[in-house]
Amino acid sequence: MKRLLLLPAVAIAIVSQAQAQNITVTGRVLDNNGAAQPGVTVLEKGTTNGTSTDGSGRYSLSVPPTATLVVSAVGSATQQIAVNGRTSIDVRLVDNETALNEVVVTGSRATEGRSNILTTAPVDVISAREIKVFAQTDVSQILTYIAPSFQSSRQAISDGTDHVDPASLRGLGPDQVLVLVNGKRRHSSALVNINGTVGRGSVGTDLNTIPNASIKRIEVLRDGAAAQYGSDAIAGVINIQLKDDTTGVQASSTVGETYEGDGRLYQADANVGVGLNGRGYLDLSGQFSNRGYTNRSGIDTAPLIYLGGNGGNYPGSANTEDKRRDLKAQDDALVAQNGYDRKNLRLGQSEARNYGGFLNFGYKLAPAIGLEAYVTAGAMQRTGKAAGFYRLPNQITQVDATIYPNGFLPFINTTINDQSIISGLRARALGFDIDLSNTYGRNEIRFDISNTLNASLPIGISPTNFYAGTIAFRQNTSNLNFTRRFTNVAVLSTLNVAFGGEYRDDNYRIKAGERGSYENYGRVVTPGTPPTFAAAGAQVFPGYQPSDALNRSRHNVAGYLDLESDITEKLLVGLAGRAERYSDFGSNVSGKLAARYSILPDVAVRGALSNGFRAPSLQQRYFTNTSTQFVQGAPNQVLTVSNDNPIVRNSFTPGATGQQGFGVAALKQEKSKNYSLGLTARILKSGSITVDAYQIDIRDRIVLSSQFSRANATVNTILGNLPVSQVQFFANAVNTRTRGIDIVANQRMPLGPGNLNLTVAANFNETKVRKVNSSATIDADQTGLQNTLFDRQQRGRLENAQPRSKINLTAGYSLGIFSLEARTVRFGAVQYKDARLGSPAGNPNFLYSSIDQTFRAKWVTDLTLSAQVTKQIGLTVGANNIFNVYPDKYKVDPRNSATNFSVDPLLNYNSSLDNTNRGRTIYNPNQFGYNGGFYFARVIVNLPTTK
Repeated sequence: MKRLLLLPAVAIAIVSQAQAQNITVTGRVLDNNGAAQPGVTVLEKGTTNGTSTDGSGRYSLSVPPTATLVVSAVGSATQQIAVNGRTSIDVRLVDNETALNEVVVTGSRATEGRSNILTTAPVDVISAREIKVFAQTDVSQILTYIAPSFQSSRQAISDGTDHVDPASLRGLGPDQVLVLVNGKRRHSSALVNINGTVGRGSVGTDLNTIPNASIKRIEVLRDGAAAQYGSDAIAGVINIQLKDDTTGVQASSTVGETYEGDGRLYQADANVGVGLNGRGYLDLSGQFSNRGYTNRSGIDTAPLIYLGGNGGNYPGSANTEDKRRDLKAQDDALVAQNGYDRKNLRLGQSEARNYGGFLNFGYKLAPAIGLEAYVTAGAMQRTGKAAGFYRLPNQITQVDATIYPNGFLPFINTTINDQSIISGLRARALGFDIDLSNTYGRNEIRFDISNTLNASLPIGISPTNFYAGTIAFRQNTSNLNFTRRFTNVAVLSTLNVAFGGEYRDDNYRIKAGERGSYENYGRVVTPGTPPTFAAAGAQVFPGYQPSDALNRSRHNVAGYLDLESDITEKLLVGLAGRAERYSDFGSNVSGKLAARYSILPDVAVRGALSNGFRAPSLQQRYFTNTSTQFVQGAPNQVLTVSNDNPIVRNSFTPGATGQQGFGVAALKQEKSKNYSLGLTARILKSGSITVDAYQIDIRDRIVLSSQFSRANATVNTILGNLPVSQVQFFANAVNTRTRGIDIVANQRMPLGPGNLNLTVAANFNETKVRKVNSSATIDADQTGLQNTLFDRQQRGRLENAQPRSKINLTAGYSLGIFSLEARTVRFGAVQYKDARLGSPAGNPNFLYSSIDQTFRAKWVTDLTLSAQVTKQIGLTVGANNIFNVYPDKYKVDPRNSATNFSVDPLLNYNSSLDNTNRGRTIYNPNQFGYNGGFYFARVIVNLPTTK
């Protein structure tokens, strides 16, 4: 018993003796110009014992005499300094040669990473500091303003797309860029974009499900990489590397709002890093964000709000100016009496509240054989609220006046749940690095519709809220990879060999909404022959019907081989091949050849040739629903059917019985050919420049067709008795060619007592539709079906709807505890094109093409000032879009005056000719949005772990 009581005393004595043997090391950390550097992390290597420098750059840390100090700061090279019994150590930081020369791992499976200017393909590297320094707070917006080849803008009145930003790389679609997390495939969103937005018909990855606080850096590979990573990597790859080397607590809080006083943002995030005694790491990150809506809508110019029963226009009986004048006077009196606000839309960013967290863990189980276990797991929930189009009180098929006597603005409420987990083992055996992993991801979106009704119910009894259904996508990917570097292979300087296999299982589900959200209860609005019926289902978003519900799965297996060799000291060559087989459409083989050659010690040329593919997503293969969509300002019940539906696949034979169809072929993979050629150079000691040109040819590109209307006799026969007015579907409808050039230059230099960082980055691209792939049924129709499959508005979305150029100029100056960051981004021109050809009946002097509009390029400037107030606390204030720049406004009334139309409210203002939705839509969202200026303040707290 006495021995047991002695054990704690002995342990305390041992610990006390060890602590007594520690020494206190003090010193200052300075930059390369001798200025004090606050906030620098000083850590005892292999432990969680650390501190950070104060405002004078001083630190103090108790460590063993034999310890090694690790000194790190953003923008500087990490240094390891042996203590060797010293009690005073001053440190002079050394700048990284350039942020773009950071070692990257994306685009190569070599065992050793290369700096960006030494790779065979261009890779942008965005550090954690760049993510935090400006006002943007979600990943898609951060990349939009930092990486010129990346573009994303928030959409409005586009159903689920209001809540999941469509994004593109090099001017291609959201589903033509592959997203990785820690080098592992990230699952896509459950949402397929079916409304009239950029990325229409595509299924992208929701980048905003990953908290900023968890990100160590983002690597953007701007080159086709399907041969290396598989489907989707036609435009390139975005690899998000999570933090794995932090200690202590880093937290930040951001508040801000737009110059207009809306769009208020509250965001807080934190990262806790724990070192595991030199054997591993544990990083926990979390984020909360609450974002208010913005509204930049205009005034509704509809002549009539309450009277007329004709969606804002005069009825046919008001066929003289006197009758219109009297009706207008009566209606204006009702507007005044009821206090009706003609600013009746909500156009801007949606409301969003986000909770999320990530864990990144690794531990060496057996260091002698390199056996390491790792786990990366994340979960996020985001709730959102966005408006649809206002239902006027005179739209009698859509409004119940006993519930909404003044009409109503319906809302789509979404709840997005996203979960993922990566688990795996790494080891070394027979000279190979072996990586066995499993990646699971799931994205689910629930739709609840509020402030709405089902107008087909009897008067006065409709609920005003409906559950409209849920969509969900799940993906599970298993990988086994082998990598080895050989240094003595015949005449080769080095040879890196990588090979492996993959098995992936995908699942897509649609769950039906409650009955009232989709049912047609048959209320007759106007008796007659035929009678006029009220619209069925929840206004703005009819729920998914039981016939829409589905549960579809597929799997694929893949094998790859990747070789990379320094043939000589000047020549690097890479060769990759990949074969895949999908259970639902067949096989694909892709390959890539890439090389880099040093023509001078600091100058090299690089290039790549590859073919790639993108498999049709399950959402594109099987999605079906009926929705209310506003086409040229008029509401339509639009049926979206899957490609497997007989409406799409069957041929059309006049007079035949049975289901007729459009005769469109089954969906197959898109196939691409990628070509790139570039130049890299080091400028002086601390700068670099890269110039890369590219061409991407895509065959059988999958798009969502334009809407086929019952006004066409063939379409009317195909739709039969279905209660819809239009139909659309997915098809391999077009071949495209994208050409462009990326330019990135970076320079770091001392300027006076501080340091100046300069970056110039630009992307110029052009996409052209080279061919439309139709069907015999569509080609045989002589009434315009060929123009409907892929109309000029759809063509415009691919070719001109996003900026064809973007230029980023960034300057950062640091001096002592202060730093100033300025950035201006030029968003190139975009265009709107009307879907229709020719002129409307009875108006030969007016051409629909006159509605087309080009929106000029604009510069958007951000400015921030940061101060390291103490060694634990930093403060940043600034503004995004400091000069409050907006896109060009839509034309108020683009019609030729010779057509005898005007905005005179006494005339029959035909909104179907007006792409501005009666003056309410003011701005095009596809350049940089239209929130205007946004000012913010951010507090950053850094609390290193100490013993």
